[in-house]
Amino acid sequence: MFEDRPNRDEIVLVGRSNVGKSTLMRELTGHDKFTTGKKPGVTRKPNHFDWNAEKFMFTDLPGFGFMSGVDADTREAIKTDVVRYIEENADNILAAVLVVDGKSVIDIIDRHTTEDSIPHDVEMFYFLDELDVPTVVAVNKMDKVDDRDERLNELCDRLGLFPPWKQWRNVVAPITAKRGDISNLETALRSHLHEQGRDDLFKFL
Repeated sequence: MFEDRPNRDEIVLVGRSNVGKSTLMRELTGHDKFTTGKKPGVTRKPNHFDWNAEKFMFTDLPGFGFMSGVDADTREAIKTDVVRYIEENADNILAAVLVVDGKSVIDIIDRHTTEDSIPHDVEMFYFLDELDVPTVVAVNKMDKVDDRDERLNELCDRLGLFPPWKQWRNVVAPITAKRGDISNLETALRSHLHEQGRDDLFKFL
């Protein structure tokens, strides 16, 4: 499924289906050719956006987790492909953006946390950390969240980050992609690019 990857450094977007990854991709790149839809699972293969003159791209990876009308085996296969893609290309991934739905992420994490299992979002966060991929959790749809600081502090707690969230601004970025409010994410990504000596890519953020 994930063949023909361009040979470029990249920033990848990962997350559950229907959290707004493709909408965020449009905001980051300024282009609207990406497939979006209210039905989860629209994106079934990586969407790359690159610039001919630059050896850099953004990549929107397929959503994982529950997808309406998609059987469990297919969902698991998609998640496996996403994990494999990140593993195989970790050396070229300058940063990862783990997109979550600010309104529902705490409930989803708590609902899927058991003695035997870790929720996909938390698992992906730990997985990226193990690979030493700088990761920003883009907490999307914050326009629908009333208890902003409390919600973000709870998310930090679930991810193993000591609250308050404001001390993790390079890791936790509240955004509302649909309204074009992604400045917190762009600032966080610039900090990670700077640490890697890639200030030349600031023009894309």
